[in-house]
Amino acid sequence: SFCSTFAYKLVYLRLKAGPSLVQHQSAERKRKMTSKTKAELARVLEVVGAAKATGVIRTGCTDTARGAAEAVIRAGFTSIEFTLSIPNAYELMAEFKKKYPHVLVGGGTVLSTEQAEACVLAGCDFIVNPCLEISVVKWCAARNVCIMAGIYTPTEMWEAHKAGAHVAKLFPGAANGPAFIKAVKGPLPFLRILPTTGVTYENCADYMAAGAFGVGFTGVLFDPDDMANKRFDAIEARGRKFLAKVKAAPSLPQPKL
Repeated sequence: SFCSTFAYKLVYLRLKAGPSLVQHQSAERKRKMTSKTKAELARVLEVVGAAKATGVIRTGCTDTARGAAEAVIRAGFTSIEFTLSIPNAYELMAEFKKKYPHVLVGGGTVLSTEQAEACVLAGCDFIVNPCLEISVVKWCAARNVCIMAGIYTPTEMWEAHKAGAHVAKLFPGAANGPAFIKAVKGPLPFLRILPTTGVTYENCADYMAAGAFGVGFTGVLFDPDDMANKRFDAIEARGRKFLAKVKAAPSLPQPKL
């Protein structure tokens, strides 16, 4: 029959083409599965900017990470980041995206395109580098996946921006961080700068007033002693306190996509 003849020819052509054709088709399939639309990217940036604060979770225990994430979501956080140093991080990303569809879930400490791909396939809304890894920035930018590139200097910010980074993640926190961000935003007003380590309850409002796109709370929110003893109620209470201060802080207009 025509169908069987066509199927035979298709198999023959695939065998003749060798593994390259199959690999190409697989790569194209993965690209489609990991690609977002411009509208989806714009929404992620809008939510991150509106949330003003992201809870960045780093721990060596899966259950502790789960409890800490639940705690800050109860506190009102709508943006959380699971670092890849957490055991079973990809599973946690998928679990929380399914359970809390209104919450943005990010994958952190991403250093390769393979890791970025795994995060997006797990349901992540954004990818975070601890340092500037151009290959990851370009991979995300080509797919409209929100990428927060780890940077420390104005030169790195500019290199990240040219490669397609949507957010410049200031890491680690610079000395006199708010003044640093204000100074950088003078000649580079098109940058969205989000500081993480070094942001505290005391200075988070100053960061927002200086022009930060948002802030990331790390160990100062997820106190190591509370994490070790699974005192998630304490983390929730701290989260409410931190979030209230950030939300009440004056902030400056941010660049549109």
